Amino acid sequence: MRIPVYDPQVEDDKRQSKKERILNRPVDRETPVYSIGTIARMLGVSVQTLRMYEREQLIVSYKGLNGQRLYSDSDIKRLECIRKAITEQKLGIQGIKHIHAFIPCWQIRGCSENEREHCQAYKGSKQGCWGYPHTDDFCATQKCRECEVYRIAVNCEDIKAAIIGLSQQRDLV
Repeated sequence: MRIPVYDPQVEDDKRQSKKERILNRPVDRETPVYSIGTIARMLGVSVQTLRMYEREQLIVSYKGLNGQRLYSDSDIKRLECIRKAITEQKLGIQGIKHIHAFIPCWQIRGCSENEREHCQAYKGSKQGCWGYPHTDDFCATQKCRECEVYRIAVNCEDIKAAIIGLSQQRDLV
């Protein structure tokens, strides 16, 4: 019978493999894992800027049980879109909110005429639908972070496509 011999290199390889398995586990793009400080450093902005974007309803952060804001890969993409609009396209926050207001949430969600009549997002043009309170409507049953309309606004090109799609449908009518 052979007695196993301790080999530190083999043991290191086993530990590294386990660490790699943990670090490389599949994480959904929507899973919030980054702290606000990490995101601020990644984007080259201050924590206060990210909090302002949240106050202005440009982004809906996830808050953990301890109240800590956490962000996902999709949030990073959204924030990059916002930063690009501000720095390269010279849009202000109100301009970005106005563009978000053009996303046809009622069409994407398939809202009835009755639901539209009572919907602030349908009637308003000041911000994306996730910026309005939802108490007695279709959207009250879902968290905005999980809504397909909010997720469309992750990518600048998706926002443009949603708005163009609505305009093309109106032209057909």
